[in-house]
This record gives sequence, structure tokens and C-alpha cells, in this order.
Amino acid sequence: MLAHLKETDHGTPLRVSEREVTLEIDGVAVSVPEGTSLMRAAVDAGVRVPKLCATDSLEPFGSCRLCLVEVEGRKGFPASCTTPAEAGMKVRTQSPRLQELRKGVMELYISDHPLDCLTCSANGNCELQDMAGVTGLREVRYGLDGANHFRGDSKPAVDDSNPYFSYDASKCIVCNRCVRACEETQGTFALTIQGRGFESRVSPGQGQSFMESECVSCGACVEACPTATLQEKSIIQLGQPEHSTITTCAYCGVGCAFKAEMKGNEVVRMVPWKDGKANEGHACVKGRFAWGYATHKDRITTPMIRKSIADPWQEVSWDEAIGYAASEFRRIQAEHGRDSIGGITSSRCTNEETYLVQKLIRAAFGNNNVDTCARVCHSPTGYGLGQTYGTSAGTQTFKSVEKADVILVIGANPTDAHPVFGSRMKKRLREGAQLIVIDPRRIDLVKSPHIRAAHHLQLRPGTNVAVISAMAHVIVTEGLLDEAYIAERCDDKSFREWREFVARPDNSPEAMEAVSGVPAAELRAAARLYATGNSEGRQSARQVNAAIYYGLGVTEHAQGSTMVMGIANLAMATGNVGREGVGVNPLRGQNNVQGSCDMGSFPHELPGYRHISDSTTRSLFESAWGVTLNPEPGLRIPNMFEAAQQGSFLGLYCEGEDIVQSDPNTQHVIDSLKAMQCVVVQDIFLNETAQYAHVFLPGSSFLEKDGTFTNAERRISRVRKVMPPKAGYADWEVTQKLANALGYPMNYAHPEEIMREIAALTPSFAGVSYDKIERLGSVQWPCNDSTDEAGTAIMHVDRFVRGKGRFIITQYVPTDEKVTRKYPLLLTTGRILSQYNVGAQTRRTANNQWHDEDRLEIHPHDAEERGIRHGDWVGIQSRAGETVLRATVTERVAPGVVYTTFHFPESGANVITTDSSDWATNCPEYKVTAVNVMPVQQPDHQSEPQSAWQRSYAQFHETQLELLHAASQGE
Repeated sequence: MLAHLKETDHGTPLRVSEREVTLEIDGVAVSVPEGTSLMRAAVDAGVRVPKLCATDSLEPFGSCRLCLVEVEGRKGFPASCTTPAEAGMKVRTQSPRLQELRKGVMELYISDHPLDCLTCSANGNCELQDMAGVTGLREVRYGLDGANHFRGDSKPAVDDSNPYFSYDASKCIVCNRCVRACEETQGTFALTIQGRGFESRVSPGQGQSFMESECVSCGACVEACPTATLQEKSIIQLGQPEHSTITTCAYCGVGCAFKAEMKGNEVVRMVPWKDGKANEGHACVKGRFAWGYATHKDRITTPMIRKSIADPWQEVSWDEAIGYAASEFRRIQAEHGRDSIGGITSSRCTNEETYLVQKLIRAAFGNNNVDTCARVCHSPTGYGLGQTYGTSAGTQTFKSVEKADVILVIGANPTDAHPVFGSRMKKRLREGAQLIVIDPRRIDLVKSPHIRAAHHLQLRPGTNVAVISAMAHVIVTEGLLDEAYIAERCDDKSFREWREFVARPDNSPEAMEAVSGVPAAELRAAARLYATGNSEGRQSARQVNAAIYYGLGVTEHAQGSTMVMGIANLAMATGNVGREGVGVNPLRGQNNVQGSCDMGSFPHELPGYRHISDSTTRSLFESAWGVTLNPEPGLRIPNMFEAAQQGSFLGLYCEGEDIVQSDPNTQHVIDSLKAMQCVVVQDIFLNETAQYAHVFLPGSSFLEKDGTFTNAERRISRVRKVMPPKAGYADWEVTQKLANALGYPMNYAHPEEIMREIAALTPSFAGVSYDKIERLGSVQWPCNDSTDEAGTAIMHVDRFVRGKGRFIITQYVPTDEKVTRKYPLLLTTGRILSQYNVGAQTRRTANNQWHDEDRLEIHPHDAEERGIRHGDWVGIQSRAGETVLRATVTERVAPGVVYTTFHFPESGANVITTDSSDWATNCPEYKVTAVNVMPVQQPDHQSEPQSAWQRSYAQFHETQLELLHAASQGE
């Protein structure tokens, strides 16, 4: 019954070598890559050597002494995990002497272990229990009466401080697997072995509890533990799962693969899948543990309608809700024209669902008024990389970082926002890769255990383009260009123009120092390191691999598109595109941001990034969809808001996005929604946007649907339904119902049929199918007849998609958001590890125990000037609005810069961000807002200070909850 829990464990990691060695194991010849352990070679020969301290996700340790073997011609009994296979070896894994030795070792383990197997939470999935059986242990000769760690006063208290797992030291066998997992896999170094000899035990931090320590709750230690010492509380409560299904995480853009381990329709735990290409068996606190929101009591599972946002909600049938929404949309179009309604697709929904929403808008609404949350995060990536390379996506796999010699991180915080990739990056840095960080804030990567950035360019917010142009200046003027690469791969005319531009004295580090605040010498050293692998600029005898990873700190600027093009220029100029270990890699914020863009969610593009004005492309879709498409691009989200306030845009279908909390200038968004006559929200909770809706259509979580997600490396992975939709329908089915009610027929029986249509209409997806993903685990677009079967791992290998790479001049233009006497500080925003995006999911989990409010980080100098102490409440005021947050006084931020997150709606972080945006894409400039910060009257213990907006929000939110309660009471 529990066989599904026990995957093959080879004991030690796979070794890669061009040379093979052949040996005999128990008389069977086996050939393995040079460097492979005897233990792993034995598994290849069909033999499983007993083990406890070894597992194939960790380097061999050789402490448990269970895996001893005999090697002909050698004395003693070497540990098979630490002994490499050699040509001609003859190995025996079983003999009377080995049997005796292993049984003796197991006796020692069991003599200090509680014999409560029948009631133990690991019963049925315990390696210690398995090994006792394998070694033939039948009695413990040493007795159980002596000193031990599991009875009486000697038994340590169970550490239940972590909300997701417990630590019972009485069951610890000191195998070190958890400590090594924390070091090797996660890279946090939060665990250690405390004490010596018999008193040795695993300790979080320095004798602390797990919650007091530096543990980030990734679960790597829990997964590595061979006993019940570290155990999920869900397993303790529910017992072992009886079946499992592989699916994909619905949090960030890493796209981790998980085994959803189930009892019936109930999730018992989520276990990272070892064969997942994006995560290779690792996870973070969100994907591993924070899935409880899917069954949270706040889930709304009945459709609701109302005439006005001041009216109570009415629970209605699906048919009535869909019919009402369709009739309102048709009424608005009849009265105000075809372009008076539109929709917003979701970066949290599947590719198939997103495709259907944009299809509904173009075919059923009859316009191109479709946009997506990618507008407010990575739309400059699409524009910038499209202009320079010819395609709107990152160039590498995540695994490619393992071949990088130099890593340049710009405007990203991987350890918080993309933690599984962050761990992979940290591992490469510990192995010797050099790190450059460009960020106004001192992120953890700048300095953390066994990691230190060679250069941290702590620039002023809004000066990205100045810094990237200055780095290019150094590379050009110091002769660090890859001339051969440029001559072969890049457009000559654009290169010469770009070279002349960046070589100008006004682009030098010295000239830009006053603008960016980055010391010229530090910037020059960083540029040399990126180009040559050393900060002195010495040319290396071998090719140096330099990789760029960037995030929203690049794109969410007035010059976001310019900066993306500047990054692309830098990579081309140094020959760092088109092979392993290099590239330009946008770290996508949400699970399907890449997919939502791929599926045609922008008003000017059909699926596959083909412009709506192209008649050939349009005719292809017209033929398949049976309609005539409007050739004119539709409205972007900001245009929808403007049109709403002007009275010409009055109906919105919003699936899976919370624009009230996530978009800038919150009050402007609210005013726009209030001006609309019919707002239809499809979501799993009554989020901030839904409180301004007239129709609420219950959505489904990732656990309740089939489909695919596309992660930041263009990897298309399956999402598999593990429980029925709580509201009766998956999101794609709801969209289909709405299309049919509008008079446009959709008749899909399964998302697989939708993917077939996508593949038929989209060249980059032509080779994508559910059958192929089932066989291969995942595929990467482009995936068609001209690629490998699994698609394209590395982009632009021999040539750029556009042919010759195009250099584009990146003139620095200062942002309109400038500091003044009234607004002397610059606010920038970001994310934190335990929370996700607007927090609708993570706030409904125990993750709140790590982060239960948004705080404002302020430098000690700025705090002292204003009389602000750590923990004080402060008012933050910008040109757009005002809010109140608690202050964290820290040197993570530079003087003149403040920082906050946006995970809690009551914080009003986006009340103070303005509607300034990227010149090419309208991506909002979240990262630069001029503000003033001043202390406010500190509260008593009964209340918290609030801005006028926060008071208004609290009152409106309470009213909306009352109107929701009225619906559930049938009032």
C-alpha cells in the first residue's frame, strides 16, 4: 500500500564523466561513469546495499557503517558510499562476515532508540525500520536499561515550535543527513551536531528551537531524515498517504515539481519530486508546506451576484450567475460599443485557462481588450529581449548556473523570491563562482554563510540604465569585447553605433558615479569581472562563463525596457549567450507569468508573440476560431482604467488577479472599478478586487485542475487534478460556460484538447503534447520539428532567433520620480520568503508566523534624523497617497532609501506608489517612489495608528464582509 512512497535511492549522487569503468558486483559486470560510488554501481547492478547515512541527494558521508562491502584483494570492509568504483574491481555485497558486522551496527542503533514502531508516525516509511529487517536483527543483546535518550528525564522535549514539522531528538540516530541537507541542498547552515560521543544530537542554531534558529523551513531536513525525528505534523495527524500524484507548484516562477501525497481527496503532504527538472527534489516553505489555503474556510464555492457594490451578495446557481454576467456584458456593448468591455488573464492559472480567456475576449467580446499581470512585472522583458534577440524569454535552464564562473544578479532577490533556484545558485557560489550584485538593498546573497559577493553595486533606485551603460563603457574602452563572437553573431551596424555611444565620456563610471551613487572603481572592477572572470580585467586562457539573472528590480522602472536591452547588449558584447553557464535570465515572479505572456494575453499579440495586425497570423486564428478578429490592438490595463473614468469602458472579466492590491496607485484603481457597471471576478477568495465586483464566479486552486504551467526557463510542466473542484468546475470550464452564454460556442472536454489547439496554432508550441510531457516529465519551448524532442534547453545556440543579435542604444533618462525637500527619500519594494505576491494564499497559512505585517526598512541615519526607533509606527507619504507602517531600522538599505513589501492589503503599500510607468510597455515604476517618512503618535495597546486611507479601507472591508455574510445566511 505504501510502495508509492519508496522511490529508488541510489545512495550517492550521479557522477558525470566521459570515461567509464567496468567492475563486477556479486558476479555481475556493470559499467558506470568514472567517480561513481560502489553503492550507486551496486544499484545499477540490481543490488541495494544497506544504508542509513547515505542518500542520492547528498554527498557521501560514511558514518553509519551499514554499507560495508568486501573488495577482492583489499583488506578490511570499505564503506560502499565513499569508495569509488575502479576498473576490474570484484565486489561482494553479502557474506557471513558482512551480515555479522551490519547486524552489530544495527544493534547499537536500536539500543538507543524507542521501540514504538507500531505507534510511530514513520511506521511504514522508516529507513531504520527497513534496515533492521534487511540486516536480520532479531534481538538487542545490549538491553535497554542503560543510558539512553528516549526514556525518563533523559528524553528531550519534542520541539514543536515550527508550525509544519516537529523535531523529536529521542529518535535521532545522528546520521547527519539533515545537517548535510541544510548545508548542501539548501545552503542555510542552520543545523549542526551539538555535543560529542553519546551526547551528540542535531541542534538548530546554537541550542535554539527551530523557530528561533536561522531555519527557513524548506523541508530539506525533513525529507532527508530516515526516521521520525523530523516529521511533518500532517503525517503525525493523518498517517501515511496511500497514493500520490505528480503536479507543479503554483507559487513562484521556478515551477517546482511535487508529489501530492494523498488519502482519498485529502492532501497529506507535498513532497518535492526528485525527477523534477526545475527543482531536482528541493522545495521552499511555500511549495512544501503552504498549500493549506486550498481548503481554507474563506474559500467561496457558490456563485454570487449583486446590482451594486453596496448591496448584499446573493448566492445563485452557476447558470444564473453566468447568464447574468453575459447579459450585462451584452447590454453594455449594445449601449456603449464593442470596445466598452474587456478582460484580464491570470498568471496563476494554467496555460489552457489563460488561452481560453484571451480567446473569449477576442472571439466572444469581439475586441482585443485583454491584458495580464505580466503587464505590471515582466512586460519590459518581452519587449527588450524581443528587440535584441527576437524572442520574449530567458535563454537558459536553471541547471545552467552550475556551469557559470561569474554570476551577475540585478534587481532580484533569489533567496526570498525564488528560493529553490537561490539554493542552486548558492551551491555554485560555494564551489567558487564569483558574484556581482546590483541592488539598492543589501540582499542575503551579498553576504551569507560561505558566500560573499565580490562586488555589491548599491545604486540609487532609478539609475539601472546609468550603471549598465557604465559597465558597457568599461568593457568597450578597455578592450574586453568578444570581437569574434560579435563579428559572427551580431548585427554590425547596430554594434558600431552602440560601441560609439557607450564609449562616450559621459557614460564612464566616473561620470555616472554622481548619478548612481556607485563608486567608479567598484563599478570598473565589477565590469572587468563580468567580462573576464577577474576584477583586474586580465584575459583568461579559457572561455569564462558569465550569467545574468534579473528580476522586477530591472523591469519595474520607467526605463525597464531600456535596462533589459542594456543587459542583452552586455551579454552579447562579451559573448555570453548561446551555451551552458551564461545567458540572460529573467526570474519570473509568479508560477505562470511566462505562460500568460506566451498565450497571447497582451492586447497587441496573439499566442506565440505574433502581432494582431499581421494579416497572415490573424487569418490562421480566424479560420480556427470561426470569427473575424479586430486588427487593432486593444486597451492595456492602465488604458482600461482611464477609459472607465471617462465612461467608455464599463465591463471587466478578471480571472485570478487582484488588481486592487497589486497595481500601483490603489485609489486610482478603486475609482476606476467603481466607475464600471459590471465587474466579474473569478477567484477562490473574496479578494480586494472582488469587493468591487458585481458577479463572483468561484475559482479552483491548482490542486483542483488539469493543465500546464510554463516556468521562467520556458519549461512546460503538467498540473494534475488531485481533488474535485470545490465549486464544481475548474477555471477553464467556467470560462467556457461564459463563452457559450455570450453566444460563442466552446466545447472542450478536457484541457488536453485546448493544448492541442494551442500547438496547432502556435509554432513554438507545435511539438507540445500531454503525451510527450507524460513521457519526458516536461518540455521547453520552442518545441517543434526543428528542435530536440524535449524542446530547447538553451536558446540562441548557433544564431539568435531574429538572425543577428541587435545592439540598441540605452540612453539614461532620469525618472520623473525625483526627491525634493517635501519628499526626500526614495521608496522601493520587494518580497519576503514566507509570503507570496498579494498574500491571498500565504496569509491563509501558518506562514504568517514568520511575517505577519509589511514593515518599512529605513537606514539608521535617516531614522535618527527623524527620531524614529526600531518598531515605531511611521507615516509614509508620496504624491499619490499616504499610509502607516511599523519601522525596521537596518543597514540593509542605504541612506536616502526606504523599502517595504506589499503582502498585506491593510498596509496600503500601493496606495503610495504612483502611476509612472515604463515608456514602452506601461509596466509600473514600483521601484522608485519619492516619499517622506515621519514618526506618528505611537499607539496604546488597544489600537494601531492608521492613515486616512487605512481607516477607509478597514471600514469598507468590514462592510463587504458583512455583505458576504448576508449571502451565506440567505438574507
